[in-house]
Amino acid sequence: MDTVTSSPDIFSNELQEFKVALKISGVHGALGYLNKRMPHRYTGIYRYEGDTLRNLAIYDRYEPDARKGEDAPMSATYCSLLQKQEALEIADAAEDARVKGIIITPVVSYCGVLMRNSHGLPYGSLCHFDMNRCQERMSDFPLLQAAAQILYYHLHSGE
Repeated sequence: MDTVTSSPDIFSNELQEFKVALKISGVHGALGYLNKRMPHRYTGIYRYEGDTLRNLAIYDRYEPDARKGEDAPMSATYCSLLQKQEALEIADAAEDARVKGIIITPVVSYCGVLMRNSHGLPYGSLCHFDMNRCQERMSDFPLLQAAAQILYYHLHSGE
């Protein structure tokens, strides 16, 4: 997958805008910034916790005051697949042979990247998802990957 489809100048401007949103509005504002760039309803941060995918923060386009989403069994999430790859995009799960019949979830469209901890081990995911089909946006993967690491360190800066 070619993840470098936008020019470095555009990417650096987007990354700077993301950092400003995080500084001014916190994690929720930063997720809102990322969400506005994508067609998906939700943008969230999830942590791998045994058999559970724990929601740490969420932005819901239709309920922007929502701050926390539901946890889910790992076996019912596309985020679980990121433990074996860096990024995953699914436009329509019903048509995607990589996940059809493997993951049973109401999520139809998904776009996510792996978050790693300070030791480089899988920690969780930063993802966009929707219960309806959404258009692919692979051009945002470089921003999403950079944002995932920035958010990880932001969430753990007090430890």
